Amino acid sequence: MIKIGVVNIDVSHPRSFASILHKENRARYSAIYNDGFRTDEEIEEFMREFNLEKRYGNVEELAKVVDIVFIQGCNWDRHLELAEPAIKLGKPVFIDKPIVGNLADCIKLENLVKKGAVILGSSSVRYAEEFVNAKRVIEENEEEIISVFGTAGVDEFNYGVHIMEGIQGFLGSGAYSVKFIGSTKINDNIIEQYFVRWKDGKTVIYQTQTPQWQPFDVIVTTTKNIHHFRVDSAKIYKAMLDKICDFMERGIPLAKITDLTETIRIYLAGKVSKENEGKEIKLTELKVDDSGYDGAIFEAEYAAKNDKEKL
Repeated sequence: MIKIGVVNIDVSHPRSFASILHKENRARYSAIYNDGFRTDEEIEEFMREFNLEKRYGNVEELAKVVDIVFIQGCNWDRHLELAEPAIKLGKPVFIDKPIVGNLADCIKLENLVKKGAVILGSSSVRYAEEFVNAKRVIEENEEEIISVFGTAGVDEFNYGVHIMEGIQGFLGSGAYSVKFIGSTKINDNIIEQYFVRWKDGKTVIYQTQTPQWQPFDVIVTTTKNIHHFRVDSAKIYKAMLDKICDFMERGIPLAKITDLTETIRIYLAGKVSKENEGKEIKLTELKVDDSGYDGAIFEAEYAAKNDKEKL
């Protein structure tokens, strides 16, 4: 049985993940450290529901008694800070999406892995069976991918990152540049589109819709066909958790850290492009002092929104 220590249960994922894991006999949440906005009452309720053994006073104490640490706070700017005590102890760390929100943290993650850290992540859409099946069919038919269009809702980055995680995992590394295409507002919905160019000529358009939830729909154009599929969001958590368990039990790798950080770089380049009237931005042109996405602001907004909602 794989013992998971969870750091912060701000979002819905810990409860959803724990529910899935407790139906099987491979892994379970066993310990918690929390300094997020959830109340002591909510922490105690979570511990009772999923039979956690203990709440710890710091991440280092937690990491010592578990096999893997899950970082699941909604302030992505603190993800590295909270992960580092576990990394120093040599424990694998899963960091929930978005893994980080700026270029400096992308570089720090990559350097930590170069030094031996095991960092897993990040969006469950990356591991969706629909992407896996589409890739298999395309390869079997000897088709060459030309372009991909994908949709996501809720917001530009925190939730929007799902769709490009899936697409980046599907295409593999090699994103070259991003261009903000434009936006429109219909009623209270803001719809934005971004154009991503891969080094080998493939192109991607990803669309976000705020604040409306949207399914993850994907259209893939190839040299021989057009494939359309919708990611079944009811299955994606289990797909990723199975991958994590496979890694812990048999060492089967998940996505490389450079793939995870390339996805973040795509969003950062899109943000810079939007701020510069749609100028095409190469990923190599990003600067460490660019503002990125502010995790503290998102955490405050998310906490205020969820203040009267139970975890």
